[in-house]
Amino acid sequence: MELQIERVHTAEEIEETARLAAEIWREYYVSLIGTEQVEYMVGKFQSVSAITDQIQSQGYEYYRLRHGGASAGYMAVKPEEGKLFLSKFYIGKEHRGQGYASQAMNVLEKLCRDRNLSHIWLTVNRYNDSSVSVYKKKGFRVVREQAADIGNGFVMDDFIMEKEISAQQHLCR
Repeated sequence: MELQIERVHTAEEIEETARLAAEIWREYYVSLIGTEQVEYMVGKFQSVSAITDQIQSQGYEYYRLRHGGASAGYMAVKPEEGKLFLSKFYIGKEHRGQGYASQAMNVLEKLCRDRNLSHIWLTVNRYNDSSVSVYKKKGFRVVREQAADIGNGFVMDDFIMEKEISAQQHLCR
């Protein structure tokens, strides 16, 4: 069964996305950045109110990744300055390694071509070796490093990665 990628619109879909975000973040990121920072970031960036504000006021589009009716992950994007910012891209533990990232990336590349955007760019924790490796396999390259103060004494220590999207690229390779 193929992955379904659905745009998040309703309050119920936002609530489901926030629940999934908290679950994924607590499962995956505690070992990288610690419980205190995970809880702070979930509250500040992935809560129902934060996601609602991002969609309604900041120009973000959230998408749910679903497989067989179950939530498999989510992503959030924002077009800016001729590029697509991939702000969030998370897949639940039981759904990793099943090709969902590739399917979602195909959708993102098509979105770029449809909107005449030249690149997809993202930030990723520089110590998140598995995610950095996946992005490199998907054609992203590190363009710079960034340490961003996110408040409450926490810093996001990231790579900025980018992938050029050619208008001539085809969905099937």
